[in-house]
Amino acid sequence: MANTIIVASCLLTFLMVISSNAVRYQPTWQSLDTRPIPPWYDEVKIGIFMHWGVFSVPAFGSEWFWWYWQGSKNKDYVDFVNKNYPSGWTYADFAHAFRAEMFDPDYWADLIAASGAGYYVLTTKHHEGFCNWPTKVSFNWNSMAVGPNRDLVGSLATSIRKRTNVHFGIYHSMFEWFHPQYLKDKANKWTTQDFVKDKTLPELYELINTYKPEFIWSDGDWEAPDTYWNSTHFLAWLYNDSPVKDTIVVNDRWGQGTLCKHGDTYTCQDRFNPGVLQKHKWENAMTIDKRSWGFRRQSHIGDYLTAQQLINTLAETVSCGGNLLVNVGPTADGRILPIFDERMRQMGSWLKVNGEAIYKSKPWTYQNDTLTKDVWYTKQVGPGGQTDVYAITLKWPVGKLVLGAPEPTAATQVTLVGYTGASLQYTYSKPTKMMTIHVPEIPISSLPCEWAWTFKMTKLSN
Repeated sequence: MANTIIVASCLLTFLMVISSNAVRYQPTWQSLDTRPIPPWYDEVKIGIFMHWGVFSVPAFGSEWFWWYWQGSKNKDYVDFVNKNYPSGWTYADFAHAFRAEMFDPDYWADLIAASGAGYYVLTTKHHEGFCNWPTKVSFNWNSMAVGPNRDLVGSLATSIRKRTNVHFGIYHSMFEWFHPQYLKDKANKWTTQDFVKDKTLPELYELINTYKPEFIWSDGDWEAPDTYWNSTHFLAWLYNDSPVKDTIVVNDRWGQGTLCKHGDTYTCQDRFNPGVLQKHKWENAMTIDKRSWGFRRQSHIGDYLTAQQLINTLAETVSCGGNLLVNVGPTADGRILPIFDERMRQMGSWLKVNGEAIYKSKPWTYQNDTLTKDVWYTKQVGPGGQTDVYAITLKWPVGKLVLGAPEPTAATQVTLVGYTGASLQYTYSKPTKMMTIHVPEIPISSLPCEWAWTFKMTKLSN
């Protein structure tokens, strides 16, 4: 018995020593920037983004409706309201029509999974300040108090975790266009922090402790320095002591000057797609509706990316080491338009065939080919160190695919991913460093997918 107690005591002491030696991040960018990004984020590659809020009711122009109407007083927005709403109409009046009566979180979760995405980001609060959860910070401007009369964030978090393996994340705007406290702090040139202490930080702590998201897509930070937002102190708590400290990923929007400099993943700008390999993990947050993040009633079919354009962007982004975050805008009553539904499922069907070139992949020595345009590369490194290289060609190669980057060996094999036929023949010219893959005539009905075809090459010399 005594020996058992001694062993248990030693084990407890050992665990306490290990715990005391665990990394503690200080509230400085120098310290925070040393934290390794949780592996899940780079492995899953693809996320779905949804902008949903009171702006989904007018559904005119963009999710910046309130600002364009009463901030910059854009004539198109002013005329739209004057023409369609009674005199004296306020933005708050739109909230009663944000009812989400058709919202089915289980359907949303299933659709997100069908898209092939590995993470999901929902707007918990945009710059309008309306909160999609029953926050204690905003007593009458949230989805439980007005409009849907339900917890939208919680409903989706529950459905996604119950029905999928998708990582749940949140978007949160740090500022609000017309909040009196924010405007007062701004007038004081950020020497006061009433809005941060009473609104922004309480919301963030509440969201993390209540819903335990694994990704925070911060925004609305750019007018004030990070010291005003107390960003480094919040992130130190997030990384050290929060309930999601081991899995949380954050972006780079934490104050003026932090964009593309600090954070687990860099967004740099909306629709960031550099086309070349980056030194730091990055994300291309982009929209299927080319003109807006939120739902627009005046959109036309030409405003939406085609499936081909979406897949092309996916291949280019992942080849250069980025993640793709694909945005769709739900309607005020909680529907996802058929055009968005279709694009998400088309992406998912492509990934079912070509996923081995995307999920858990790494950038290769070359990102795009040196001879043939619209060919993007990724690689997979196996347990034994063997490397498979994938050439994703955005255009179907008729008869042959000429590549300048790969250098095959006698043991190299080439296959068309998803094609049930035999391995493909190829020739290689060392003097010109030209690899020619001979592509057989394949009936359309036997093609593995409709857009962007992947050629897998094993045992290359480079």
